[in-house]
Amino acid sequence: MPRTPLLTTELPNLPLQRGKVRDVYDLGTKLLIVSSDRISAYDWVLPTGIPDKGRVLTQLSNFWFDLLPGPNHLLSTQVAEFDLSLDLSDLDGRAILVRKTSVVPIECVVRGYVAGSAWQEYQEQGQVCGIRLPAGLQESDQLPEPIFTPATKAQQGDHDENITFDQMCHLIGETLAVELRERSLAIYRQGAAHAQQRGVLLADTKFEFGQLDDELILIDEVLTPDSSRFWPADQYQPGRSQVSYDKQFVRDWLTHCGWDRNSPPPELPADVVASTRGKYVEAYEQLTGTLFSSSD
Repeated sequence: MPRTPLLTTELPNLPLQRGKVRDVYDLGTKLLIVSSDRISAYDWVLPTGIPDKGRVLTQLSNFWFDLLPGPNHLLSTQVAEFDLSLDLSDLDGRAILVRKTSVVPIECVVRGYVAGSAWQEYQEQGQVCGIRLPAGLQESDQLPEPIFTPATKAQQGDHDENITFDQMCHLIGETLAVELRERSLAIYRQGAAHAQQRGVLLADTKFEFGQLDDELILIDEVLTPDSSRFWPADQYQPGRSQVSYDKQFVRDWLTHCGWDRNSPPPELPADVVASTRGKYVEAYEQLTGTLFSSSD
């Protein structure tokens, strides 16, 4: 049975930075990251949580960290091993201990299909982030090759801003930009290949990286429904928007409930919460091949 949603955490005497979903505690050279059950939409954190969402995101990211090549920030997934002299048993399955890095201020977006903001930009300009695409593409068409479309990391509450690769080089230097592009494309290809074997299409995703001792390290969450657009392969049909493993139930309800997007958002109804939780769990089980248990 799903648990009551965890909306906030408060650990004593530890510096805390609270994001839209994750609570990040600074331990000096390490970070304790706790994924809550908060859910955001249209740049608002909603008052209603989605039970087990944070545990699904954490455990799916841990799965990918184990599967994908290259260095990442993960140190431990077992709260009993964190050695913080705190009882963290309630955070089991949603808390990780990671290496603290200097975060690269770029969202590393890779797109294998033309969808979302990329579809809008393609319709208007025939290109995405300065990359010219073939003429005549339909919405949700697969691209001839995955493309790297970086964005600047937004401050909380703002939108990420798409930029060209040349602009990225100007911001962080060409050497680092090239390495980020190649790493991101390689991770996307491996993730997409695994997902396709599991009957899921990875339309697009974003990665974040940090630097530590001159090493580029994959950080944050990886290939989750919050950071990626996953489509069931057996329902894929170009020429329209696709059924997706994400918070679309939430967006659809908010769009039609009369909320103006300027005032605090309303509580979500129980059926929307249940349907959204089901999509997150379904994504986890489809991608990992294992059942999700809220008591893990």
